[in-house]
Amino acid sequence: MCHCKSQANSVSKNETLKFELPLSLPVSVWIPRFISKRITRLFKVKKMSSSGAIVEDVKVPLLDDLASTVQPNNGQDHDHQDQTLAWKVWIESKKLWHIVGPAIFSRITSYSMFVITQAFAGHLGDLELAAISISTNVIVGFDLGLLLGMASALETLCGQAFGAKKYYMLGVYLQRSWIIMFICCILLLPLYLFASPILKLLGQPTEMAELTGLVSMWMIPIHFSLGFQFPLQRFLQSQLKTGVIAWMSLMALVVHVIVSWLFVYKFQFGLVGIAATLNISWWVLVFGLLCYSICGGCPLTWTGFSTEAFSGLWEFLKLSAASGVMLCLENWYYRILILMTGNLQNAELAVDALSIWYFTSFTRHRLFV
Repeated sequence: MCHCKSQANSVSKNETLKFELPLSLPVSVWIPRFISKRITRLFKVKKMSSSGAIVEDVKVPLLDDLASTVQPNNGQDHDHQDQTLAWKVWIESKKLWHIVGPAIFSRITSYSMFVITQAFAGHLGDLELAAISISTNVIVGFDLGLLLGMASALETLCGQAFGAKKYYMLGVYLQRSWIIMFICCILLLPLYLFASPILKLLGQPTEMAELTGLVSMWMIPIHFSLGFQFPLQRFLQSQLKTGVIAWMSLMALVVHVIVSWLFVYKFQFGLVGIAATLNISWWVLVFGLLCYSICGGCPLTWTGFSTEAFSGLWEFLKLSAASGVMLCLENWYYRILILMTGNLQNAELAVDALSIWYFTSFTRHRLFV
C-alpha cells in the first residue's frame, strides 16, 4: 500500500517535471500555457467511489488555457480589422451623405437665387446693384434670420414626434408653426413698408435709400413665402425626405434663371422685374413643397388641417422665439456691416463689393448649417 502511494507520488512528480519550456513557440504563447498547466496541477480533486477508494484524479483548472486563444501574429488579423473598419466607415458615410447631400444641395440652390439676382442687377448699373444688395441682404436678410431661427424649433419637435412614432403630431406642429410665422411676418411688415425712411435715418444716401425702398415694397411676397417655406423644409427633413427638397429647389432655381433672363433682357422690366423674379421663384418652391406634403407625399404625418394646431401656441412661441434669437445674434452681424459701408464716400461701390463677398461667404456657410 505504501509502495503504491510512493509510486503514485513519483509519477505525479515526474509528470510535473516532464513539462518543459516550449522554446520553439513564441514567448507570448508558451508563457500563458506554462502558467496555466502549473496552476492546474497544483489543485486536484480526488474523486471518491462509494467504498471510499480513490478512483481517479480530476483536474480543476483555475486558469484558462490562454494559449488556446493566442495565435501567432502573422498580420492577417490586423488586415482583417482594417478592412472591417474601412467597410463600416464606408457604410456610415453612405448613410450620412444620403441625408446630408440633398440638404446641402437644396440650401445652395435656394440661396444661389439671391446671387443670380445680384448678377442680373449688376448689368443695370451700380445704383441698381446697391439697391438690390441692401434689400436682399439687409431688409430681407433681417427677417430671414429671425424666421429661420423660429422655424428651427420644428427640428426638435418634429424629430421627437417622428422618433416616438406620433406621426400625426408632425402635421399639427407644422400648422402651429405656420400660424406663429404668419403672425411674425405681419409684425415685420413695417420694415418693408418704411424701408426708405429707416435707411435715411441710418445715414444711407438719399438716392440709394429711395430706390431700396421701392425694391423692398416688391419684396413683400418673398417675405411671406419665408414663413411657409422654412417650416415645410423642417417638416420634410425630420422625415428624411431631403431629396424632395433638393429636387424642388433645383426646379425653383431653373425657373428663376429663365424668368430673370426674360424679365431683364426680353421684357426689359428693369429693377422691378428683377425683384419680381425672386417672388416667383420662391413661391414656386413653396407651392412645390406644399403640394408634395399635403397631396399624398406624407400620408402618415399629414392627416389634414386640425383645430389642435390652435392649442399650445404660447409654448410653441416661446420655443420658436428662443431659437430665433440665437440665430439672429449671429446672422445680423453681417447685415450691420453692409449698412455701415453705406456711410463711406463711394457708398454704391462699397455696398456692391461687400454684398457680393457676403453672399459668396454665406453660400459657403450654408454647407455646414
